[in-house]
Amino acid sequence: MIEKADLRASVAAGILSEKQAASLTALADSRKGARENLAAGDEPFELFRGFNEIFIMVGLIIVTTGWAGVVGWALSDTFGSLQRNALIAAVATAAIVWLASEYFIRRRRMVGPAILLSIMFATTATLGLTQYYAQVFMVAQEDFSSLVLPGLLSVLAVFLYWMRFKVPFAMAIMAVGLFATALLAAATSAGTPQSVTEVFTFSGSGPFAWITIALGIAVFAVAMIFDGSDPHRVTRRSAQGFWLHVVAAPAIVNTVALSLLSTDSTGSNVILLVCLAMFAVVAIAIDRRSFLLAAIGYVVVVVTTMSESNADQNAFFMILVLGIGMLLLGSFWERIRALILKVLPLGNLRSYLPPAH
Repeated sequence: MIEKADLRASVAAGILSEKQAASLTALADSRKGARENLAAGDEPFELFRGFNEIFIMVGLIIVTTGWAGVVGWALSDTFGSLQRNALIAAVATAAIVWLASEYFIRRRRMVGPAILLSIMFATTATLGLTQYYAQVFMVAQEDFSSLVLPGLLSVLAVFLYWMRFKVPFAMAIMAVGLFATALLAAATSAGTPQSVTEVFTFSGSGPFAWITIALGIAVFAVAMIFDGSDPHRVTRRSAQGFWLHVVAAPAIVNTVALSLLSTDSTGSNVILLVCLAMFAVVAIAIDRRSFLLAAIGYVVVVVTTMSESNADQNAFFMILVLGIGMLLLGSFWERIRALILKVLPLGNLRSYLPPAH
């Protein structure tokens, strides 16, 4: 095992530069935690690295609650428009979150607080920009055009935050923000949808379903760029891809599932199972359980929600089949993956995928 003392000795001997030694140290640190004791072929995943991170997260939530109360009290006695006061509060709060991120993320490299601070920054940016730019009377009349600009600016703010701190979870926030903004823009041009069916089915009016599936494919493509740049999943790029897959899978399967389930026929359920089987093949090939779990989990929620009664045997039969399939895949994932990689004509794409174990 190479220790930090060995790296310092290598720098002193001229074998490594200080930059190279620092890069090796950062790589070793990034593999600790959830990655350190992973079985071969398992997918890295971590929300926090210890109870101290949970302790700090609770502290951050308490501080945020107190800060919100203090700011609300201070601005209530301040002359000026509500828009200006909202912007001042948002800027001040975002600055504090940024400073906290400098310490807990860049210096302490904590995972849980990084996720929480990303949510806080995104929420602050969205609320502040929305209150500053949105026109209340237009929104009340179902005219959402004034919400598109603050939506885009909020995504841009989170992107700047991600550029500085490289928090993987911020990628998921940006993806969800783009979805919401795109749907608002579509509602502005095509009119407000009257039901969920009209929003997310191909038979509905308006471009909502096509926007959802197109953005889902785009997010999946970006996730694969991160995965392809780190096929052995030893850097933070793998975590970036993880959270993008979690967002991409429901977005892609959403339109397909709702379009099929809205027909209420046994044949549609079978077609949906076939589609999910294709999702499973893709997930196994790219070695992303998160992609398949997000897709199946979303379908189960949709099927349960759309079931009119407990007597809907087709719906619960489908859920049973999906559950059995997940157990089988979880138990024999590596064996199934090795077989699928042998069969699929991937060519040069194999070098961008994790190796079979």
